[in-house]
Amino acid sequence: MLAPSPKATEDILADERWQLVQRIVSSPPFQKSTRLRELLEHVTERAIHGHAHELTEQQIGSTLFHKPSGYSSLEDSSVRVHARQLRLKLHEYFDEEGRNEPLILSIPKGSYTPIFKPPTKAAGALAEAALGISPATAWRTKAILAWTLCGVLTIVCAVLAYRSARHGTAGLTESATNPPWPFSQVFDTKHQTLIIVADSNYGMFRIRTSQPGSLDQYLRRDFLQSSSKLNHEGADFRLNEYMTNSTLTSFADVADVATLLEMAGPSQKQASVRYPRDLAMRDLDHENYVLIGSPGSNPWVSLFQNKLNFRESEAIVGNSVKAFVNTNPLPNEKTRYEGLRWTGAMGEDYATIALLPNVTHDGSVLIMQGLQQEGTEAAGRFLADPENRRQLKSALGFTGSRENSFENIWFEALIRSRTVAGAPNSTTLVAVRRIE
Repeated sequence: MLAPSPKATEDILADERWQLVQRIVSSPPFQKSTRLRELLEHVTERAIHGHAHELTEQQIGSTLFHKPSGYSSLEDSSVRVHARQLRLKLHEYFDEEGRNEPLILSIPKGSYTPIFKPPTKAAGALAEAALGISPATAWRTKAILAWTLCGVLTIVCAVLAYRSARHGTAGLTESATNPPWPFSQVFDTKHQTLIIVADSNYGMFRIRTSQPGSLDQYLRRDFLQSSSKLNHEGADFRLNEYMTNSTLTSFADVADVATLLEMAGPSQKQASVRYPRDLAMRDLDHENYVLIGSPGSNPWVSLFQNKLNFRESEAIVGNSVKAFVNTNPLPNEKTRYEGLRWTGAMGEDYATIALLPNVTHDGSVLIMQGLQQEGTEAAGRFLADPENRRQLKSALGFTGSRENSFENIWFEALIRSRTVAGAPNSTTLVAVRRIE
């Protein structure tokens, strides 16, 4: 690619679109990500100079991210991940600092070409871009989108209302200051925090195929290829197509996300929610992370399984009771803790809560995994309760009151939840382990 001429450089500096981009990359939402600033400037410069047609995932990966020629974008999703982050940051900018800008910039999903429009005409397009709807298909999805948004908002409002009623003003008082331990370990001013929810479609795929699954399989997207072997007119093919092209998570994950954001307080501004299919291995470096779900629905959890004492076990996928195996039982502990047969049943389910260093040992990872959805939701409820956190500290041998005295204390806790009609109504601490 030829460098722009001095005349071209002078022209772009005088272009109001480039001036807008310079204001955007100088704003607080972009200060902590050099890569996002470079990406926005790159696509804008290419578009202004008439080379928007060159902006493909391969071109950006090779030119800007220095990927090797011919690299596989199927295995390396870093360009798509950064483009999605960029769309969210643009939405944040125009919602706050840039709400009076004369132009609004959006990058529709499925494209890397920036679009500049006056605010009165761009508001709808920006919202669609932030929600992942391309202009070419937006008109066909508006009705579905409206009902979907209503459903999501209803769920989130119900969760927040429930938590408010359950915890009263105590939770609000806590969240108005620094996050309480152990939330303070994953929500701080030094790191971004990625909250990674479960991939419900992957869990359904494992049940349909009776495959145990693995992170390697998930990264290679082998499970997405099975649709090519199905009759294109059959119901199985249509279901597989839906599972391949949609992004679904569970109510338990939504509830836990609501809990996490509430407990994060002001630090929630540095948090973002991600779908596990959008991550690559390098995305788990140098930041704080919260992984929700078990390896069967969130394969990234398996990266840390060898550090845990309580490990999920399932004899026949989808056709046997799941359990946590106690690899090193202490006196009065069971060797196996079995949960519900199916989500929605009445009885007991189990979950583990683990706090560990991230893979680069410069941040923290909080893992909340239940055998069923009820257990996963119970993990969030357990941590949101001050008395439960006090019991956890006591069980780990800490009696001090200063939150910073618990920094870099790594642990694993097994909790039991009693469930009725698909919802946990009580939680109990069963066992703890220090992780060295």
